[in-house]
Amino acid sequence: MSVDEILKNAKSVAIVGLSPDESKASNMVARYLLQNGFKIYPVYPKEDEILGLKVYRNLSQISEPIDIAVMFRKGEFAQILIDEVIRKSVLTLWLQLGIVNEAAKLKARQNGVNFVQDKCIKIEFERLKNGITK
Repeated sequence: MSVDEILKNAKSVAIVGLSPDESKASNMVARYLLQNGFKIYPVYPKEDEILGLKVYRNLSQISEPIDIAVMFRKGEFAQILIDEVIRKSVLTLWLQLGIVNEAAKLKARQNGVNFVQDKCIKIEFERLKNGITK
């Protein structure tokens, strides 16, 4: 599935590594997605609330379906996260700009999970919103 198709069909986004620090990219991206109508699920180890939303420790704590899990962590973590994504039946694992993991990509593809890496979901959604297709 193309990035455009993924974004057109997504309604819920879990942001893994969503920082409470407003100056961090994960926080800025989450705010942008919230403002553009996405349901956001913060996943972070320490806080109870970020951006006025309940924070989860991992994907399995989220009872609702998740369309996209966006990862703001080091690339190696994707190999752990992909197993959670598969168990939770998340449709897409998205690694933010500068983050890659080929082993996670292979496992995602083998398990029918859409996989995006080294792309910013905010930039891609903005491009799509402005009618610029790839």
